[in-house]
Amino acid sequence: MQTLLTLLSTLLWWVLYGSIVALFGSLIAWPVLRWSERANVVFNRVYLACLLWSLLGLLLVGLVAAHEGHVRPPYGPLLASLPLRLALVIDMIAGALLLWRLTPRVDARRIRPTSACMAMAAVTAVAFGIATSLA
Repeated sequence: MQTLLTLLSTLLWWVLYGSIVALFGSLIAWPVLRWSERANVVFNRVYLACLLWSLLGLLLVGLVAAHEGHVRPPYGPLLASLPLRLALVIDMIAGALLLWRLTPRVDARRIRPTSACMAMAAVTAVAFGIATSLA
């Protein structure tokens, strides 16, 4: 019974933290997409793409941290590890694909893949800056 409650609690915290990260990510990605597309972009679809992307990213980083054994501070060695860098590359590609496939412009056309890549790069740059300053 306790294992089930632990699993349920972990899933709830994963979704909660994922939605917080997605909100900050979408608040960065949305203006970048509006600027690069030169058109209005549907915010709730940007949020949905960022939510799926953040859930995947938290899962990947958590798995790499558990594999590397760096689940407690300091996180400097984790940030310098090759598996984390590979996970971040996979995460950025998945984020760009999710944003490209899920986000329409107001005129119902899909955003360009280059705009999705630029938005993901901006979100990743800000997130990595925050992560390295906290580590």
